[in-house]
Amino acid sequence: MGRRSLRTLAQALFALTKPRIIELLLVTTIPTMLLAERGMPSARILLLTLIGGALAAGSANTINCYIDRDIDAVMRRTARRPLARPVPLAVVRPLEALIFGIVLGAAATVLLGSGVNWLSAILADAAILFYVFVYTIGLKRRTPSNIVIGGAAGCFPVLVGWSAVTGTVSLPAIVLFAVIFFWTPPHFWALAMKFRDDYAAASVPMLPVVAPATVVARKILIYSYAMVASTLALAPYAGWLYAICAVGLGAGFLAEAHRLHARVARAAAVPAAGSGPAVAAVPAAAAGAAANGAGREVEEGTCAGIARPSVNPASMRLFHLSIAYLTLLFAAIAVVSLLPWGRW
Repeated sequence: MGRRSLRTLAQALFALTKPRIIELLLVTTIPTMLLAERGMPSARILLLTLIGGALAAGSANTINCYIDRDIDAVMRRTARRPLARPVPLAVVRPLEALIFGIVLGAAATVLLGSGVNWLSAILADAAILFYVFVYTIGLKRRTPSNIVIGGAAGCFPVLVGWSAVTGTVSLPAIVLFAVIFFWTPPHFWALAMKFRDDYAAASVPMLPVVAPATVVARKILIYSYAMVASTLALAPYAGWLYAICAVGLGAGFLAEAHRLHARVARAAAVPAAGSGPAVAAVPAAAAGAAANGAGREVEEGTCAGIARPSVNPASMRLFHLSIAYLTLLFAAIAVVSLLPWGRW
């Protein structure tokens, strides 16, 4: 492995925590705390909760990288992660990463338990355990429902933030949990449609790998409606100004989800339009390619796309829009929590 500078090692360990994901989780934690307080919570509670939450998320992500280092090395999207690199190029040893992840989790527990309250610490620990054992080990490589169930791990930060302020978990916190729960599948499936071949090569049965694009787009649409309905369920507590924001943002998201559904449906219909006598004149090789391409309808539960790269249409636009949507929605929650007006 060669000599490693402390700076290089620190950078690699930091990369294992997936800081971009942590940033998104904190985006949901702060507004939740503001809503629970109906104003600004104490600076001490806010800071300790954010640090503890970041440590907990970093712990879960690092251990995830340790467990998934074999498939990360296969996928182009993740091949640059520190543990996915070949041994001569690796900066971090697997055991070092595992120890680092466990230490982060222990630090999060101690910080939240002693500095905030033990309910928040328990919820943070539950998120780590759920992400590692339920999603990464139990579901990810076994079922296309992996991200639906496993995505619940990303919903825990709102429970941690709420309990940090109130010492309990009440109905508005559960509604926020539901918002993120239903947001996760459309968000991740849009990304997985783009990188379908990566997951297929790694034999990870993400929904876009095992089901036709038409099925994926339809399920994205269903979960999008459930997500928007969940955001509206918060309106009685958050107020009329939030309700206006939720309706506007939800309408925009649903419009994009419908556009994706329509694009996928059109693409799937193209080969059918060319069926008939003319098809017999198509060379065998071209016909085989068409059978494995965009028009192929695959039975859910089979691993499609491993032998031949997928040409199913994907929508990174919906993926990026989902991040903007969640950020703006929680920004609206933060603003209405601080305003003296806008409530029913």
